[in-house]
Amino acid sequence: MLEETRLREELARVCRKLEKKGFIAASDGNVSCRAGGDRLLITPGGKAKGDLKPLDFLLIDLEGNPAAGKGTVSSEVRMHLLVYRKRPDVMAIVHAHPPMLTAFTVAEIPFEAECLPEVWLTIGRVPTAPYATPSTEEVPDSITPHVENRQAILLARHGSLTFGKSATEAYLRLEKLEHAAHTLFYSRLLCGQLPRPLPKAELLKLDRLLTS
Repeated sequence: MLEETRLREELARVCRKLEKKGFIAASDGNVSCRAGGDRLLITPGGKAKGDLKPLDFLLIDLEGNPAAGKGTVSSEVRMHLLVYRKRPDVMAIVHAHPPMLTAFTVAEIPFEAECLPEVWLTIGRVPTAPYATPSTEEVPDSITPHVENRQAILLARHGSLTFGKSATEAYLRLEKLEHAAHTLFYSRLLCGQLPRPLPKAELLKLDRLLTS
């Protein structure tokens, strides 16, 4: 019970950070984490995430069935469930609508993690899943090809999805990506074109750092 309380408090802190940073607005976004066994904690739908208290998070099973808590489960629960089923290493998920990252997807500009060594080292390649109608089965279908071996996925016109060993780690990955997106945007303004990725030899050197 103490561990569940800690997880609930962490989720609430992450939700407040998401709102404070402007990564979500109103009732947008959703956050979840594993809570032991086949149980998950997830944000309720239709509520401003920055106002959520620890006891507001709903306890569900891996089929999405409610186990405890008041309110309706997030409308994007299918996306979370898919990731947890396919990735036993993922302990928490943050789905948000960060403005710059989302703008990249609206403009159909790929996010080039290969341009920035820190992003490549800590997160790796960041694919963009094709557009899918929010809150439908189309969303998990659209991300399925990208879930394995990725720490972040952009959702066309629908924001971002980041994974972590904790809700805090998943949030920090989002913060790093949104900051990087600003850097790539400013770089394009300065040079009039998308920045060039690091040469393959340099990327291989970074990959070796990860495995050393």
